[in-house]
Amino acid sequence: METAPLSEIKKELKLLTPQQLQEIIARLARFKKENKELINYLLFEAFNQKLFVKNVKDEIDEQFCNLNTSSYFLAKKTLRKTLRTTNKYIRFSGSKEVEMELLIYFCLKMKSSSLRMNSNRVVLNLYQNQVKRIKKINSSLHEDLQSDFEEEIKKL
Repeated sequence: METAPLSEIKKELKLLTPQQLQEIIARLARFKKENKELINYLLFEAFNQKLFVKNVKDEIDEQFCNLNTSSYFLAKKTLRKTLRTTNKYIRFSGSKEVEMELLIYFCLKMKSSSLRMNSNRVVLNLYQNQVKRIKKINSSLHEDLQSDFEEEIKKL
């Protein structure tokens, strides 16, 4: 069974009544947790990006509090999970500014954690890849925004 392209799906959605749309969205939310989280973001958090970013930063803080530094294996797993969560929220927002802010915050938290990144190659690579990603995104932003983020990037 082939899936219809997005353009066809959009055309079909325009033909549906609000009641039918509501049923489809509710059904989508039941199938996957990420769908439900995206619908929650779109309905309740998309209008206030600052509050959304603050909530995501709080969640990152919470996950860094649970960082197990007894072994690099466990720390690496927690860091990857935190980065996956951060990337999920970045996808939800779809905003380059939010992406920059959250990635910079993640890297700063990683740098300030009790982990010695130079002792473990995987952790160091994870950090360096995010810094590269931040610099690449920054180069695609408007000049004013680039200068705003430049000082924070220097801290990394």
